[in-house]
Amino acid sequence: LSDYFPIGIEHILLGPDHLLFVFGLMLVVAVGSGSKRQLIAAITAFTAAHSLTLGLALFGVWGLAAKPVEMLIAASILLLALELARQQQTPSQAMSLTFRQPWLIAFIFGLLHGFGFAGALSAVGLPEAARGWALLYFNLGVETGQLLFVLLAWHLMKIARIGWPIHNIRSRITVYALGSLAAYWLLDRTALWLYASWPYLLGGRA
Repeated sequence: LSDYFPIGIEHILLGPDHLLFVFGLMLVVAVGSGSKRQLIAAITAFTAAHSLTLGLALFGVWGLAAKPVEMLIAASILLLALELARQQQTPSQAMSLTFRQPWLIAFIFGLLHGFGFAGALSAVGLPEAARGWALLYFNLGVETGQLLFVLLAWHLMKIARIGWPIHNIRSRITVYALGSLAAYWLLDRTALWLYASWPYLLGGRA
């Protein structure tokens, strides 16, 4: 508990891509229904999904390579930003599935984020005699850090009226900043992956 719980908290709070996805999800909820019930459902779905793939990856049942996962995580943030920007441009248009069922989007992309958490925990390592307990405490740490972030960010969003409504200037700046950063991460991570995969093609060395 003393080792892996704080590692989980540290990983989520020092993982800007995970936090920005959660923030984007919160913006989607604010624009869609604005209800705390839907926010809880979305965050719970995200938690269930990344807990599932975290466990599967660490126990060797199913895993994905780290670099493609990092690219897809960036893409998941960009997708939320694009959906939000589209809704800003056409607020009268019928809302997409992302806004109507944010818990579903949270669950689907949460599966990817779980593989990202698994990569971080694999780098730390698990004690052979207590792998299950270490995984549990790490995950509890992640959820604690995530909950603290959600409570603080939701409160600040309401004060600044970011997402209520989506077309005000603060909301627009927030959405474009979110999308710009996600696009940068996606391009940067894709370039690094291509460089590592095809070194001769891109001028590197084998």
